[in-house]
Amino acid sequence: MREAWTRTVSHSQASQLLHNKFVVVLGDSIQRSVYKDLVLLLQRDSYLSLSQLKSKGELSFEKDSLVEGGKLGHMSNGTEYQEVRQYCTDHHLVRFYFITRVFSRYMESILADFQHGLKPDVVIVNSCVWDVSRYNRKWIPDYKENLNKFFVQLKAVLPEESLVVWNMTMPLGKKIIGGFLVPEIQDMGPTLRYDVIEANFYGAKLAHAYGLDVLDLHYLFRFSLQHRMHDGVHWNALVHRQITCLLLAHAAQAWGVELPVPVAPDQSKTWMLDYKQAPNRIVADSGHCGVLSWQQQLQYDGFGPHFYENRLPTHTQFCSGYISFENRTYNGGNYNAHHGGNGRTASAAPSWSRNNCVMRQKHTRHQYNPYTPQNPKWPYRY
Repeated sequence: MREAWTRTVSHSQASQLLHNKFVVVLGDSIQRSVYKDLVLLLQRDSYLSLSQLKSKGELSFEKDSLVEGGKLGHMSNGTEYQEVRQYCTDHHLVRFYFITRVFSRYMESILADFQHGLKPDVVIVNSCVWDVSRYNRKWIPDYKENLNKFFVQLKAVLPEESLVVWNMTMPLGKKIIGGFLVPEIQDMGPTLRYDVIEANFYGAKLAHAYGLDVLDLHYLFRFSLQHRMHDGVHWNALVHRQITCLLLAHAAQAWGVELPVPVAPDQSKTWMLDYKQAPNRIVADSGHCGVLSWQQQLQYDGFGPHFYENRLPTHTQFCSGYISFENRTYNGGNYNAHHGGNGRTASAAPSWSRNNCVMRQKHTRHQYNPYTPQNPKWPYRY
C-alpha cells in the first residue's frame, strides 16, 4: 500500500489528463473539498488553505462560481441544504453537487440533469454519514434500498464509457464536534464511526456489483489519522491532495493513459511539509505536487483508540442555469467539448514523445475496474 502514497500528479498532468472532460463530484463536505482540490490543481501546484477547506457556500472559489444554493439561498446544517458549484474554462468543466442522501427527489433531479444535458465523463460520488445519522436511527434497510435505486438510475442515465468512482467514507474520530453533529444526533457521535464502517461495506459491495469502481479511502487513510482535523470528520490539505492524485491515477489507468512513474525525491532537497491547524501553514515547493513524508506513520503501532474512532430544486432542469460548453462563446464561435458545432472546436491536447500523460486516442473502458479484486495490482479491501 505504500505505493499509493508515492503517486503524484502535477498541475500539467492533471490539466492534460482532464482535457475536454466533464467531471462531476457528488457528496458532502468531504467531497466538496475533493472538488476544491481538483479545481485548484487544474490551475496551479499549490494546496488548499485552511480557510478554503472550512468555507462553504461562498460565491466564488478559485475562479469557480456558485450556481445554486449556498449563500444564494439559505445557509444551514440541515438536510435541505443545497450547494451547486461549477468551474468552467475552455477545456475543463468540473461541477459539484452537495447532497445529504444518496437517493432522493433532489438526486432524481440531478440525474435528470445528466439525462437531458451534458453527459459526465467522470463521476466521483459518496454519500454515507448523513444517510446513517440524519434520517432514521435504523438506517440499514433505507440505505441499502437507496443505494440500489441510485446505482440503477445512474447506470441507466450515463453512457457506458463514463467512469464512475464510488469513494468510500474516510475514518471518523471517536469524538465528533462542529456543525455536522446537530443536537438531535449528538448521542450518535461515539458510535457513528462503527456505522460508517458497516455502511462502507454495503456501499462498496453494491457499487462493485453494479460494475462501478470503488476507491477505499477508509482503508488507505486508516494510518493517517494525524492528518484528520480536530472535529473528527474533516481532513487537511495534504490528504486531499493525495485523494486527488489517487483519483487521477485511477482515471488514467481506466482510460489506458500512461502517467510518468514518480521519481524518488532528492533527500538533500526534500522539502518539509508542516501543516498545522493553528496557525495554518504549509511550507512546500510549489512546483511539485503532493509527495508526502509519512515518517510519523512508522511510529504508529496499531489502530489504537483513535481508529474506532427534500425539497425539490427551483429549476426543473439544472442545465438551464449552468454555464456549459455548448453555450459558451470563444473568439466569436460556440465551443462544444463533445459535439461538432458551427464555431471553433478546440483540438485535442498535443502528444509527443516527452508528453506521455496525454491520451493518444479515445480509449474504451477496460474489462476490469482498477480498484477491484479482479486486479491483483490493487489489493483494496471492501
